[in-house]
Amino acid sequence: MKKIYPRTRDMQTIYLNAVVKDASIEIGDYTIYNDFISDPRLFEQNNVLYHYPINHERLIIGKFCSIACGAKFLFNCANHTLKSLSTYTFPLFYEDWGQDKVSVASAWDNKGDIVIGNDVWIGFEAVIMAGVHIGDGAIIGARAVVTKDIEPYTIVGGVPATEIRKRFSREVIIKLQKLQWWNWPVEKIRRAIPAIQSGNIDELIII
Repeated sequence: MKKIYPRTRDMQTIYLNAVVKDASIEIGDYTIYNDFISDPRLFEQNNVLYHYPINHERLIIGKFCSIACGAKFLFNCANHTLKSLSTYTFPLFYEDWGQDKVSVASAWDNKGDIVIGNDVWIGFEAVIMAGVHIGDGAIIGARAVVTKDIEPYTIVGGVPATEIRKRFSREVIIKLQKLQWWNWPVEKIRRAIPAIQSGNIDELIII
């Protein structure tokens, strides 16, 4: 997308994929980020943390996600390995300790990419840790710290984040996952908005 600001005169909310430049960060269409403290266009600098090229890790965020102010994505270089008898990162300071530079990445445990599904709402100052996968339609509560995978259409909160409840019945969740309305053509989504907003899954199915 080329359009940065979804709303006229609202400089706090942006379409993320219009501003993200890092090729290892993939953002789906219509995903928004709001920041009333800093410039939201600085998302890569302020919100995607410890994301260094040495790990070749990715941040993948689907379509139609809503990311609140201050949400953070903490990558693997923030970790200290638990395999060592010490949490001190000796390999990172290889010059002082006479170690080989190629062993730098052994200073932390690599848990992989962060993958966020579609239509996910991430609350104010929530923290998503390295390696976490969050399913479509999930809701992450304000200031939650997500350390484990979250199933689709699940509401979580707390430190560490735990399940509060499912958003819908199992039957409705299955139907939504099959429909994947976020992949529909824009005009079809526009026609479907009343059914989406009313929560009428049966109406949505026949559109």
